[in-house]
Amino acid sequence: MEYIYAALLLHNAGKAVTEDAVTAVLQAAGIEVNEARVKALVAALEGVDIEEAISKAAFAAPAAAAAPAAAAPAAEEAPAAEEEEEEEDTSEEDGMAGLGALFG
Repeated sequence: MEYIYAALLLHNAGKAVTEDAVTAVLQAAGIEVNEARVKALVAALEGVDIEEAISKAAFAAPAAAAAPAAAAPAAEEAPAAEEEEEEEDTSEEDGMAGLGALFG
């Protein structure tokens, strides 16, 4: 996930998302860099309009946020601890679905 964040940070700063730039951002954050993952990320983002991918993910987010609300009546019957776990799982799944849009 930190690899994607590095790419988004570079994009937001107006910098090119290159292997060297992603590696530099990750190293600056104190993360041990896996060169194969960096190469895969940069290759996957080649030709992708990141702004468009972000806007599509933002557009899909309200629909994804409505899904947990629809499941709320069933969750009310569960104990509070289980409810929190379910919400965290849903948030991670929704986030991953949005990130998937970055890769085409």
